[in-house]
Amino acid sequence: MEEGAGGRACGEVGEGAEEQAQAVAIAENLRLMTSLPTPVVAVITGEGGSGGALALAVADRVLMSANAVYSVISAEGCASILWKTPAEAPRAAAALRVDARSLLELGVIDGVIEEPGAGAETDLLAAAEQLRAAVVECLDDLLPQDQMSLITARHARFRRFGADSAVLADLPAEQPRLLERDV
Repeated sequence: MEEGAGGRACGEVGEGAEEQAQAVAIAENLRLMTSLPTPVVAVITGEGGSGGALALAVADRVLMSANAVYSVISAEGCASILWKTPAEAPRAAAALRVDARSLLELGVIDGVIEEPGAGAETDLLAAAEQLRAAVVECLDDLLPQDQMSLITARHARFRRFGADSAVLADLPAEQPRLLERDV
């Protein structure tokens, strides 16, 4: 979990989050970002999580580094809720499908930015060039669009999440089942 002001965890659920009006801040951010009249490209380069993950999701294009993780809840948090122990984090991560390839397959992100060598930190210049090329490609596609088209497409993109399938994480099962709603 990220640390915020006063050593408190950002995106923390509970009384502290309520006192800090985190839900209101997230909702206001979502409202603002969905109505921006300019192209919005979000890139997850490490860990994108909690309310911040929601904010990134409303971009026109969401890109993700190949080794990044992106989810509205940490695997440990999910495991604590579903199985009452954070030790089940690997199981939760598999169910959440937080990796770049899975999220691309699910349509949550729009592209995966390959990382050089064993990861971006092994060649920062190459990683920066790959990131630049990916963002420029997105902007080349988005900049010619008028403001209303951008906003309308952004809203439609966000509304599609979860429309085609649902994942059930049964307690006894080792892997989640993907259910097709239209089958």
